[in-house]
Amino acid sequence: MTDLFVPEFDPGWLAAREPADHAARATALAERLAAALPTGGEVVVHDLGSGTGSLTRWLAPRLPGPQRWVLHDRDPRLLELARRRCVGITDAAGTPISVRTTTGDLADLSATDLAGASAITASALLDVLTAAEVEALAATCAAAGCPVLWTLSVTGEVRIDPADPLDDAVTAAFNAHQRRPGPGGALLGPDAVEVTARALRRHGMAVRVADTPWRLDPTDHAGLLDEWLRGRAAAAVEQEPALTADAGRWLADRLAAVRDGRLTAVVAHHDLLAEPDRSPEVAP
Repeated sequence: MTDLFVPEFDPGWLAAREPADHAARATALAERLAAALPTGGEVVVHDLGSGTGSLTRWLAPRLPGPQRWVLHDRDPRLLELARRRCVGITDAAGTPISVRTTTGDLADLSATDLAGASAITASALLDVLTAAEVEALAATCAAAGCPVLWTLSVTGEVRIDPADPLDDAVTAAFNAHQRRPGPGGALLGPDAVEVTARALRRHGMAVRVADTPWRLDPTDHAGLLDEWLRGRAAAAVEQEPALTADAGRWLADRLAAVRDGRLTAVVAHHDLLAEPDRSPEVAP
């Protein structure tokens, strides 16, 4: 596998987005995953790029038990937060789950590391990978022979209300920034789910994709809207410095609209569920 690069994330940002993440994820795909898990034994879930364990807190109560989660991340600070914040989380029957953390780069992940997995999960991971990294990760996970649920990958589509004449320019620059060169090549950004679905199908997986948009309003998500807008403007300017003055005005107007309770946003994401394709081959 190439040197798979996953940038470190600020715990404050992860905490701010967690309620929106939990509201957006596809419960239908989680239910299908639950139905596909083996019965009568321990359910072992490997969560890749787990951060502070947000996906564990959302998904574990929707799956049968007993459950053992293995949280993989390159940042030991986030894993320590995950270990603490997942204390008391229970499975669907109300039995506490067990959690183990492992520090390391996903570039080093092998099928051996995933041996015995009942499911492999991730959240907000695919769009910060390259096509080569996704191909290698898809091969590794398909070799484990279990379902994969990867949630909340951005699609690049955003709708902000009220509209602003600069929205399209900021979106174009932001999406280009999402596709910026990384150590192993261009990041996938908004193309991540499409590329990942193709890779998993090539490795014998049946894939389902669901729309899972953030729906942000200033009553419930003022803090997240503030951080999201600031990050969006900063990335756009980094990608297109000529936007600096206009983006500064755009950001000031947008933040004022949040403070006044006038701004809402829909930020498109996709969830992806892949299962080993055991359908019989059709004779030629």
